[in-house]
Amino acid sequence: MGSYPFAYDHSQPYMQQVSDWIADIFYEILPEAGFEVRDEQIYMAFQLERAFAEKQTIFAEAGVGTGKTLVYLLYAICYARLTKKPAIIACADESLIEQLVKPGGDIEKITRHLDLAIDARLAKSPDKYVCLVKLDEARFGHEDTGLYRELYEGLPDFVHTREAMQSFYAYGDRKNYPHLNNEQWDKVSWDAFQDCFVCDKRHRCGQTLSRDSYRRSTDLIICSHDFYMEHVWTYEGRKREGQRPLLPEHCTVVFDEGHLMESAAQKALTYKLKHIVFEELVVRLLKGEVRETLAVCIDQAIEQSELMFDILESCCQPIPGSDRKQIVMNDRLLREIHRLCDILSQIEEELVFESEMFTLNDYQLKIVEEHLEMMQKALALFRNDQAFICWATESITGLSLVIMPRTVKEVLKEQVFSSKMPIVFSSATLSVEGSFDYVADSLGLDKYLSFSVVSPYDYAKRMEVIAPTWSSGGTFEEKLETAVQLLKRTEGRALILFPTFEELRRFKLEIKSRSDCADLYFLFEGDQEISHLIASFQGDEHTVLCAVSLWEGLDVPGPSLSNVIVWALPFPPQDPVFMAKRQAAASPYEEVDIPYMLLRLRQGIGRLIRTREDSGLIAIFSEELHHNEQLRDHIVRILPAGVSLKAGV
Repeated sequence: MGSYPFAYDHSQPYMQQVSDWIADIFYEILPEAGFEVRDEQIYMAFQLERAFAEKQTIFAEAGVGTGKTLVYLLYAICYARLTKKPAIIACADESLIEQLVKPGGDIEKITRHLDLAIDARLAKSPDKYVCLVKLDEARFGHEDTGLYRELYEGLPDFVHTREAMQSFYAYGDRKNYPHLNNEQWDKVSWDAFQDCFVCDKRHRCGQTLSRDSYRRSTDLIICSHDFYMEHVWTYEGRKREGQRPLLPEHCTVVFDEGHLMESAAQKALTYKLKHIVFEELVVRLLKGEVRETLAVCIDQAIEQSELMFDILESCCQPIPGSDRKQIVMNDRLLREIHRLCDILSQIEEELVFESEMFTLNDYQLKIVEEHLEMMQKALALFRNDQAFICWATESITGLSLVIMPRTVKEVLKEQVFSSKMPIVFSSATLSVEGSFDYVADSLGLDKYLSFSVVSPYDYAKRMEVIAPTWSSGGTFEEKLETAVQLLKRTEGRALILFPTFEELRRFKLEIKSRSDCADLYFLFEGDQEISHLIASFQGDEHTVLCAVSLWEGLDVPGPSLSNVIVWALPFPPQDPVFMAKRQAAASPYEEVDIPYMLLRLRQGIGRLIRTREDSGLIAIFSEELHHNEQLRDHIVRILPAGVSLKAGV
């Protein structure tokens, strides 16, 4: 590892030699191993050469079957070896990461057919690891205690001892606990309110140990979009705290399923405030010998925080189909927020004097100062009602206030796109009806390269797309009946994509009473770890997989997936983020709702045909498209060439 994968002539441009080597791979080496020559793949390779040579950002839109993943992996590996820094492959979510590194996946293909050793390591998000503190709470809790005690007893021996570790091996990954459903996992997994900096278990934590491992990668580090943006957002803060950034210095970034990058950026740039976390943090200062003025300020801050969250709770309204609550702002809430900001400023001033007296633990002081600074930045957004989006979430430990900048363009422009390194956005769906403007504008990109190549598959012969009609406008019962007919037609072998977990749970409840589906086996997202769920679906040909998040990344070739049912057109949810987008748009339906829906629908349709031999049915459940000619035209235009939209079942 670390050596060039070809005979490098230092007198010639490196990227030109990379391009020539990759062309040889696709024209000669892989065809000799049984792979077909794909003109679309070779075209993409030549397009990426310019992006890497000129260190530019490129939108690489390539349809299913073009082999785009192999292309960007080869360029990323070669560039990593030139610069002696790893390349980052950022996937939209953890299920896509698993698809990339699974046995028989693209990385294994490169290793096997090119006889090329690749150092590829996973950098999973913190919430994909067991939190030892939360596990202790769960195993002594009130629900499923036997389950969590068994999990605790299965941890490595070094977790339970104070002795020096003799060897490291990864543990605590969500993938290792497929039997836990999402609700059970949430009780033991890391969350944003866990204070890792003062945790006495952090040096034996699976998340921390895994971080030490992936940082040593010489070729590829594979992570999620969320994790990469968390790295960007926390980079300066972690350096100030004496912590290492989440990711090491790297030479390039590939955003797979790049059309989802904006939502990941927004999620990472989010502030989360909770009264109980704030109180636990600031009372640490009282354990030292502090001046009375500081102690009084701390008491006032705790009282004010509690008051603010009480008023906040009275201003919350539930959002149907979402776990988020809309906050209806009023003058009293704003006054109490500003009052808390003033008290926090007083504490920060007092801490300056306190630090000079050396009465406080320096490490603890730094943590409190960072948290106060975060709160000030978050609450300061309320001084400009156009600058932020906010909502609340409820849990057993109380209300959380979530605050997000309205746009992420400035942060991306300053901290990602100004880095002078090649950046690749790869997806089958980056353009909306031929234009890259929607995605580029959402990211704040005004200068970029782009290209688009279509899938080589014969969709006209392999895909049937129908839009059922109903007599009562498409009630839940009508959709259920139609879905059952379609499942019988294909004897299972189906993916049903739901708009919300609420709809999925209702379907799960209703389908149990259908005796005519007794011979079908249903899998539901949330019941098990996602990669395990996908493997079960692929391994049992007549299974039905019901999901909310698998519009992208699910790659199940063969007859196991012969039927994709879109339960409802995937318009953006009625949550605060998209409410704000709509308010900022001159024509919300055309500028926000339609582009989002079309990109997501194209991805959902793309789950069906994964090889030349695949065939099957797409069913789009939407009564509206039969009456809205403009909507129907939008959908017809995104269908693969030669495929028509038919009514009926």
